[in-house]
Amino acid sequence: MIELDGVRRLLPRRRPMLLVDRVLDVVPGERIVAAKAVTCNEPWYARLPEGTPAERLGYPPALVIESWGQAAGILSRLSGELPEGMMLLGGMSDVVVHRTVLPGVLLEHRARIVKSLGDHLIFEGESLVDGGVVVSIGRMVMAFRPASALRRPGGDGP
Repeated sequence: MIELDGVRRLLPRRRPMLLVDRVLDVVPGERIVAAKAVTCNEPWYARLPEGTPAERLGYPPALVIESWGQAAGILSRLSGELPEGMMLLGGMSDVVVHRTVLPGVLLEHRARIVKSLGDHLIFEGESLVDGGVVVSIGRMVMAFRPASALRRPGGDGP
């Protein structure tokens, strides 16, 4: 198991966009199971009026998918086969949101490496709540590039 401090060392994300709380199980080069606790205290809920009914507090599906992608990113870092640098989303296909995620649940992300292609990895998997699939990911391509390759020529930043 990898707790939050270890997750922070593996991902270049910080609050509020660090969306993995811990790694429950991992087989480097193969698969990962990671967890994200969804609470109503997250920034995306701050603008909702007081008294919003619980059933209207659906966690944004884009954040479920981002959180799953972060779990895949941790797996890629632990697998050690890829060049150091920035993790970039190359694309996703066959993504299905099966049901709404509400605060008070633990998301369980399961990601598997389908194929390694040099500086690209292809993943598949799903996110579950209480054993039921809430999002399935048919394929996600992640590319790795050195930070220097992402800077403008002659510039200091992207």
